[in-house]
Parts: sequence; C-alpha cells; structure tokens
Amino acid sequence: MDILLIAGLWLDGSAWDDVVLELAALGHRPVPLTLPGQGDGSASATLDDQLAAVVAAIDAAPGKPLVVGHSAASSLAWLAADARPDKVAMVAFIGGFPAADGQAYADYFAMEDGVMPFPGWGPFEGADCADLDQETKGRFASAALPVPEGVAKGVVRLSDERRFDVPVVVVCPEFTPAQAKEWIAGGDSPELARATHLEYVDLDSGHWPMTTRPRELARLLAEAARA
Repeated sequence: MDILLIAGLWLDGSAWDDVVLELAALGHRPVPLTLPGQGDGSASATLDDQLAAVVAAIDAAPGKPLVVGHSAASSLAWLAADARPDKVAMVAFIGGFPAADGQAYADYFAMEDGVMPFPGWGPFEGADCADLDQETKGRFASAALPVPEGVAKGVVRLSDERRFDVPVVVVCPEFTPAQAKEWIAGGDSPELARATHLEYVDLDSGHWPMTTRPRELARLLAEAARA
C-alpha cells in the first residue's frame, strides 16, 4: 500500500527518512511529502497550496493510500480525506487531532516577517521532548523550517461529511489512548467524535517518534495499513 507521510510544523519530507526505510522493508510504498513552504524555499505558500500537494499525491497513488499526518499536519491529512473521501483507505494521526471547520490551521506561535519560526524548546518541555537528547534537539532546531503565515493562519474548511466514514487510527505518543479518548469525549476534537471507525494505538515516545522510535512507528503504520 502507498503510505503518504505528512510531517508537522518546521519539518520537510526528510523527517521521515528512517520510517521510510522501515516501511519499505515491510513491503509498503512510503511517500514522504515535502510541502509547499516547508522545504521548497517559498515563504508565500498557503494552506490551500499544501492541501493541493497532498491531494495530488493521493490522486497519483495507484490505489487507496493510508494518509499519515503528524502533529499539526493531522488537520492537513483530514482536509485531504475531506477532499478525497472515496480515495483514502485510512487516515493516521500521530500526536495530533484535526482542527474543526472554521478554525485556524496552526496559529500557535509568534510570526516574524511573514513566517512562524521554530520557537525553541520551551513550549515543548515535558513529555513532548522527554526522549530527545541535547544533540538531537540541536539538530532539529538548526534544521527547522519557518512555516509561512499563509499556512499557519490558514482557515480549515471541511465540507464533505463522507470524511467521517474514512477509518481513523490515532497514534498516541506523548499521551495515552485513555487520555485521547477522554479528550475526544470531552469535546476537544469534534471531528473525531463523529468518526465512525476510530482506533487508538499506544507508542512509548515523545512528540517526534519518527526521530526517536522510527522502527516502532513504521510497524504501527504497517499494521494499520494491513487492517
């Protein structure tokens, strides 16, 4: 199966390098995406541009792919399922939940000159980065790609209710499946509260398991694809 891999903020397709090797060894065709504005040098890219890139990858797949969104890109993966509900086999969210219609995509941190730079590790202290050593943190920060304002402040627009019938798996890294279920039941994710096929899998890692647990993450995604 084709497995489309969409990294979260400040990352490009290379974030998945180790996961790609594992998925290929397990017999799948991983397709890491480098999004407009996050790796192509454009500071003027918009959320619509990123969605168009993901939809193009779905349309190019020979069958129905598994679409994987990490962190904020959970919303992007869900937007793609909304745009192509009949062409997506499953959506996997890693460490994130999709935004609801009308919400900003990822307007989390301060903008500078039209982009949202990596804010440093302060906002992520604790479970998010507990498994990252200082060397890894340094590499991440030095390679982080500022996210265009047109992406971060883009408004999520969802329109096709068939998206709720697309199977969803929530990969729980820095939180547990029990916590995820509690948050969804409490109204923190109206979109997932309406998903008709929803599963949870636990992964003992911080927020960036593609860096710290690539083999385990690949195996979880391969199992989801087989299902």
